[in-house]
Amino acid sequence: MKKIASFEVDHTKLEKGLYISRIDDDIVTYDIRMVKPNTPPFLENSAIHTIEHIFATFARNEYPKNIVYFGPMGCRTGFYLLTKDLSHNEVISLVKKAMKFIYTFEGDIPGVSEQECGNYLEHDLDKAKVYANNMCNILNNWNEDKLNY
Repeated sequence: MKKIASFEVDHTKLEKGLYISRIDDDIVTYDIRMVKPNTPPFLENSAIHTIEHIFATFARNEYPKNIVYFGPMGCRTGFYLLTKDLSHNEVISLVKKAMKFIYTFEGDIPGVSEQECGNYLEHDLDKAKVYANNMCNILNNWNEDKLNY
């Protein structure tokens, strides 16, 4: 089989940050890398789940027609964000705002009931806030020039 694009990235050189993973026609896949690859500790599942719920809800409320997908990487080092018809600067701004929103989030995590979620008991808002705050610091001065691997 031919390697997929994400396996072509040199993970020994990849740092935490926000990158363009690939562009397929009008869909742009962004790599939100929250942990340096192969450098434990990795993101904890319960916090990943919480970030997924809050980020996806926030992003789809901000850009209801432009968010194709948001979800975790299997390696537990970050997330993929797929967008349509958003500029790179809009995405940088969105990711920064979403991480700040998670870091300051109070209240009930969206979509956390037995009816809404297939694993509704596995969440950790406190740890999600720690991860989001760290990402806020990493992205503080991020710009379009830094989006390339």
